[in-house]
Amino acid sequence: MVYEMAHISVQAGKNAEFEAAVAQALPLFHRARGCSAVELQRSVEEPNQYVLVVQWDTLEDHMVHFRESADFQAWRGLVGPYFEKPPVVGHTQVVVK
Repeated sequence: MVYEMAHISVQAGKNAEFEAAVAQALPLFHRARGCSAVELQRSVEEPNQYVLVVQWDTLEDHMVHFRESADFQAWRGLVGPYFEKPPVVGHTQVVVK
């Protein structure tokens, strides 16, 4: 299991629109190869800061199968207008549970 962690800064005053766009985009993730879960988390201390957490079976499921798909372009079209700056994306794996 690989976790995509996308740290997203949203333009001031655009939280509701951004969250609605993410909700609208959820089916794009749910039908993606290797995607088993997705959630959006918002910072309590900095409400314009979000973390999108997506569980992928493999890194390739995210970086190749999803990122090179039309669904990725649709995702960015829905949420991209609300970004303050490009997201910072990394991948993690559980090492201690």
